[in-house]
Amino acid sequence: MNDAEDSVAERKMQFLFALRSKGVTNPTVLTAMERIDRGPFVKGLFADRAYEDTPLPIACGQTISQPSVVGLMTQALEVSPRDKVLEVGTGSGYQAAILSLLARRIYTVDRHKRLVREARTVFESMDLVNITAFTSDGSFGLPDQAPFDRIIVTAAAEDPPGPLLAQLKIGGIMVLPVGQSDTVQSLIRVRRTETGFDYDEIRPVRFVPLIEGIARDN
Repeated sequence: MNDAEDSVAERKMQFLFALRSKGVTNPTVLTAMERIDRGPFVKGLFADRAYEDTPLPIACGQTISQPSVVGLMTQALEVSPRDKVLEVGTGSGYQAAILSLLARRIYTVDRHKRLVREARTVFESMDLVNITAFTSDGSFGLPDQAPFDRIIVTAAAEDPPGPLLAQLKIGGIMVLPVGQSDTVQSLIRVRRTETGFDYDEIRPVRFVPLIEGIARDN
């Protein structure tokens, strides 16, 4: 192994250690996060920080979440290989890429055309053929593809959006941040039962707000 390979291997070990130390312990999730390189999803000035456990700016005023939060959200989602998953908030595409190794089918939506376009390019370069990315208003979900086994939302709403709850299968799980401001948010897990919804709180987080409508960018 040469010096460059040593450096990559060491960086990967540090990356996985950081995930474990923050509570990401599911072996399947850790394996997926080891296989999906975060590097291609971080561009420009911040590319050399791709392997730090920190959120980083991406285009359209959005962020790529810190890996440990991605791991905790993925772990809380309890994805199985037969699941059909909806992600609201494609962003860089990093979260969808990890989910693509765990589930049968991923549908991901974002209100920014540019982010969807760039994410598709990365998915194609990684040969992730089970992801379909759309530009659409994520607060309404994807009624044409519903119901979903799992739903993950990577932007914060005051409460879980009604259309998304309605598109969750009975027995399904949704993981999302909720909160009335960008300073007080909680990551929660919602399970749909025969009689309603059960909620549990995972940890405090900070996410960009969930905004209705399609963004006016290219």
